[in-house]
Amino acid sequence: MSDNAPHGNVVLVHGGFVDGSGWQGVYDALKDRGHRVVVVQNPTFSLEGDVAVTHRVIEGMPGPVTLVGHSYGGAVITEAGSHPSVASLVYIAAFAPDKGESVATLIADPPPGAPVPPILAPDNGFLFLDRERFPESFAGDLPRAQAEFMADSQVPWGLDALNGAISLAAWRTKPSWYLVAQDDRMIPPPAQRAMAERIGATTVEVPGSHSVYLSRAAATADLIERAVRG
Repeated sequence: MSDNAPHGNVVLVHGGFVDGSGWQGVYDALKDRGHRVVVVQNPTFSLEGDVAVTHRVIEGMPGPVTLVGHSYGGAVITEAGSHPSVASLVYIAAFAPDKGESVATLIADPPPGAPVPPILAPDNGFLFLDRERFPESFAGDLPRAQAEFMADSQVPWGLDALNGAISLAAWRTKPSWYLVAQDDRMIPPPAQRAMAERIGATTVEVPGSHSVYLSRAAATADLIERAVRG
């Protein structure tokens, strides 16, 4: 493929507790459709640091970018998406904070009866999910062995990432799309719908866990492609 992809440029941003390798199914699907795709590998120590890493990736792309974020990656793309090269935003079961908000503020008051993510007490400034409960909470529709591997290969999620506040919400000026995972036990689906409505996103819903970008890679790629073409 030439540097100028025939259909569009896509940058994929992972969330907390995982790395960018989970995007491979989505990456392959988009590449097969002729898109140029790059996966950001954020350290998830701080929102500021992750935005800086994401900006460096965006600046290496040859044209306008569709910026995609999963989970905490939604906060990253909300801040990083103000970059002039970003044409559109796609939230995959993701947080979509407004100016002054953080992931911490969005999860501070869960609705009654909502599943509580099994986040352990901070350890030297970093968070982990309980490994025993990770499969059911984060990856309930993946093969058990794959979910257990994800649990045992967790990336530490920094408190500075959790608490990082948005200075400028890109969705206020850029068109947005949102994929709601209907069986999510990390971010309750009603919360996802409310965020999607607030940002004015074009929204689709699919059955899937918080790992919907792995379990439903084709549906995820379909929505991203709509954003690229939109």
